[in-house]
Amino acid sequence: MKKTVLLFLMICPFYVLLSQTIKGTVVNDIDKPIENVNIYLDGTKTGTTSAADGSFSLTSKNNNSLVFQKDNYETVIVNTSDVLNKKLKVVLIKAKEIEEVVIIPFTETAYKNYIKYFLDSFIGSDQSNVKIKNQRSLKFSYDKTNKILRVKAPQTLIIENKNLGYKIDYNLQDFVGDFENKTTRYTGTSFFKETKNTDKIKLNRMNAYDGSQVHFFRSVFANKVADEGFIVNQITKFPNSKYPTEEELQRLKDFTEMFKSKGTLNIPKDILDIGNRKRNEQPYKIGITKTQIPETDYTKKTDNKLFLDYDYMMQINFKRYFYELQKGQFVKATIPIVETSFLHPENDTFEIYTNGNTSNPGMLTNQGEFTKNKIEFLLPLDYQLGD
Repeated sequence: MKKTVLLFLMICPFYVLLSQTIKGTVVNDIDKPIENVNIYLDGTKTGTTSAADGSFSLTSKNNNSLVFQKDNYETVIVNTSDVLNKKLKVVLIKAKEIEEVVIIPFTETAYKNYIKYFLDSFIGSDQSNVKIKNQRSLKFSYDKTNKILRVKAPQTLIIENKNLGYKIDYNLQDFVGDFENKTTRYTGTSFFKETKNTDKIKLNRMNAYDGSQVHFFRSVFANKVADEGFIVNQITKFPNSKYPTEEELQRLKDFTEMFKSKGTLNIPKDILDIGNRKRNEQPYKIGITKTQIPETDYTKKTDNKLFLDYDYMMQINFKRYFYELQKGQFVKATIPIVETSFLHPENDTFEIYTNGNTSNPGMLTNQGEFTKNKIEFLLPLDYQLGD
């Protein structure tokens, strides 16, 4: 086993530095070439467009998702590891129009009612310096029965981030706000173009990166979690006896449906109690059951690949010293702030890449500071501290 690990450590740095060229053509469903298709490594500044004959060539250094995107066509995404040293023929199919569903339509009213919620959840708090230039192209649908908000983007979103000096072409594939369970999830692909690179912008980028989820996973990949200032604890969930049981939740749901159909009713005390406990209590309580766990506890290596593989919830503490600009030099502040995040890999496995990304990132639930890493703090996956 030791020989295998040592061999991996010796080979991996050399492998990461190798540049691989990906070539091919993009055609439609009747085999006609498509030009001006946006082709990029997801979350990076590396990209190109297809020529008049549909041909393209792109260089990749890391394991990324390769995106083929053009408005009015279905987006195609492939793993670079699956296509290296192969000539690709990518077929793009015309996208179907967003269905104006009769039951839950995409409406202008839903847009007006929930645009602020969407921007807060997707962009973040600084919406004066981080803006979607074609925001009105967004389509909103709200399911009142299940309290689900869905947002679609028929066009690529053009996002300008003045604080970090980037223009982002964001292909929003899905956005779901679940108001019942108080969760928000969105998935998409992004391509970065640098617009400015002043010392102030470099400072903003350094503070956006430090302690971020990408920073954490890069540290995990490099086996330097503690050295980079992260402390990982094991969290165990315990049922909360005060939270309503499944039977009580069903009674509450049945009464709510009856209330909607019949109008004014006297609400029984037990129903009020169930509703109050559902609003004010969490389904489970948590406790730290193991502190400062090493990377080997929550990762595994298979076929020279590193995976996040853990049966518990993880608490990640980071002692952050904010970067400051003093006399033209970037220095760290002397007083730290401890930030806490949570990851929920329970029963799922995610491959960890050297650039700090993971497989199926949209499926990895997080809480705490990591959830603040919205578009306003989003950096390219090929960003390096100080760029």
